[in-house]
Amino acid sequence: MKADVFTLFPQWFDWFRTQRHVENALALGHQVEAVDLRATTPLKWGQVDDTPFGGGAGMVLRVDVVEAALRARYGVDPVQLKDTRRVIALTPGGRQLDDAYVGELAASDEITLLCGRYEGFDERILEHFCSEQLSIGRYVLAGGELAAMVVLDAVLRKLPGTLGKEESAVEESFSEALEGAPEYPHYTRPAEWRGWTVPAILLSGHHARVAEWRREQSRMRANLDPAHRPLP
Repeated sequence: MKADVFTLFPQWFDWFRTQRHVENALALGHQVEAVDLRATTPLKWGQVDDTPFGGGAGMVLRVDVVEAALRARYGVDPVQLKDTRRVIALTPGGRQLDDAYVGELAASDEITLLCGRYEGFDERILEHFCSEQLSIGRYVLAGGELAAMVVLDAVLRKLPGTLGKEESAVEESFSEALEGAPEYPHYTRPAEWRGWTVPAILLSGHHARVAEWRREQSRMRANLDPAHRPLP
């Protein structure tokens, strides 16, 4: 996978690339590049934003600045770019990230993430340059950089070879293996602490019963009935 993040703060991603599973992904040939929006701005003194038409507080990321950055990176008209790769704006009102969406992105060869700042994007960026909008939750951050890291963290760990054990990314919260439910409880040593004991089934050595207990705990956490349908 090749992932580009367009941002005003490319240095933030230096730390992100030091995370173990990210390092593993890079060692396997995957790429995570942070592209500085200021580096190609057509405006003086590195300007990238302007006041909104119609008034209001805050500043808006300019369409000509984003177009210049996309053209410089890919050598094509950004209007056509979304025909060949997923160009995703990180916005509070976009499609909410979930395990299924992460799986879609992990199956993509190339993705581009656009990080907003201040009051966000000029709407023409979203309308003409982006294939989609993505939200990590119904709340507002100061910018898209942390959201981009969340997206990439979730996506990269699904790529083969990035985790210590392949099964780590199979049976986890909201995965298909758990029918979209949260993951079951985990326990480790000591088996008793301050009178708090580990469920006896986990110490039984009976793998089939342990598996069934875990599935049932997962369903309970999702408030599912025995037929695995959400309760009203």
